[in-house]
Amino acid sequence: MKTNHIAFAALAAAGLIATGSLLAVGYSQSAQAAQAGQAAPGAAAPAAAPANVYAGIAPANLSPAVRDHLARVYVPNLRSNDVYVIDQESLKVVDKFKVGVGPQHVVPGWDLQALWVANNAERTNKGSLTPIDPRTGKPGAQIAVDDPYNMYFSPDGKSAIVVAEALHRLDFRDPKTMQMQYAIDVPQCGGINHADFSPDGRYAMFTCEFAGSVARIDLQTRKVEGYLKLSMPATRFSEKDPIDQLLANEVCSKKKGMPQDIRVSPDGKRYYIADMDADGVHIVDAATFTKVGFIPTGVGAHGLYPSRDGTKLYVANRGTHNIHGKPKGKGRVTVIDFATEKVVAQWPIPGGGSPDMGNVSADGRYLWLSGRFDDVVYRIDTGNGDVKKIKVGQEPHGLTVWPQPGRYSLGHTGNMR
Repeated sequence: MKTNHIAFAALAAAGLIATGSLLAVGYSQSAQAAQAGQAAPGAAAPAAAPANVYAGIAPANLSPAVRDHLARVYVPNLRSNDVYVIDQESLKVVDKFKVGVGPQHVVPGWDLQALWVANNAERTNKGSLTPIDPRTGKPGAQIAVDDPYNMYFSPDGKSAIVVAEALHRLDFRDPKTMQMQYAIDVPQCGGINHADFSPDGRYAMFTCEFAGSVARIDLQTRKVEGYLKLSMPATRFSEKDPIDQLLANEVCSKKKGMPQDIRVSPDGKRYYIADMDADGVHIVDAATFTKVGFIPTGVGAHGLYPSRDGTKLYVANRGTHNIHGKPKGKGRVTVIDFATEKVVAQWPIPGGGSPDMGNVSADGRYLWLSGRFDDVVYRIDTGNGDVKKIKVGQEPHGLTVWPQPGRYSLGHTGNMR
């Protein structure tokens, strides 16, 4: 068995950011330390809120629990209903297998011992989760669940949170058996899809793609605390201009955005929210739950990934404002400095492309992203933006790079802590 020697070999060498309106219910500022769940040896539970949320994702923090896991990239292909497996060293597809209908994301489990393919089977009742053993890279038996567009885990590890997008619902399930525990209805969050958590584990922030807002969920009371409508910028990027156009220059006539991925700042005081229609990243203050800024990035801002040293935020701009785009769009990656909230680099996809979802390699050297409308995967050098492409199945979406450093996974494609 080929293990993750790439990640370990690199350990020694790697050292490696207008106003909104709050709707409805009250807001509490009390905090709670997360409780420990049942984890595999080497996986650790969250404690009190850390000074740096991303301190645990540095290359040196690869858990003993993943030391015999294969160094692979798992790519769910939405239209071909399969997962391609890429060897991180050779950049070759070394396996592929069928899963359920409409695989959207590959999600690392909280205890780091399984990867879960979320097959949401849009507009049907055939949703399922397919487990993958990261030691062998092979799939297990599917488990039927309602509408699993995405999946997260409670910070205490006690629940998997299946994001039932079409049902406007969060289903809390046993993290191993996926048996239902309870549900939280989020009726005003049309297109609920991506999330991040407060450093103390008390609440979650979910984006509402079709409502142009974010929802704040109290995980203690199991209730929606409120919704924040995100205001739109005056201008945005045109899809027709050259790919290296650096300034937003098209009047933005949209009345609401399409918020996608969301990430908390290293100090836990702000949230960054990618917006596919606004072409940039909204900044929301965590304490007041108000929008305090906006960073233009590129056409179709979509996925957000912190660097392994927690100083940079990589923004995948999908290259189109449309849900179903064309190949060779104005796709690029924007690099934001967390401390200054300024753009410090722009990396266009050569020849055009559609960078979507993914994550950073364990050593921090590469950003892996699906090319959603180009049926490829991009491996992007985080030192200079150099791009390698690997052909995969039809409409790749939320790929995961595995293994990743961290004590536990909060889900999605590897929101690690």
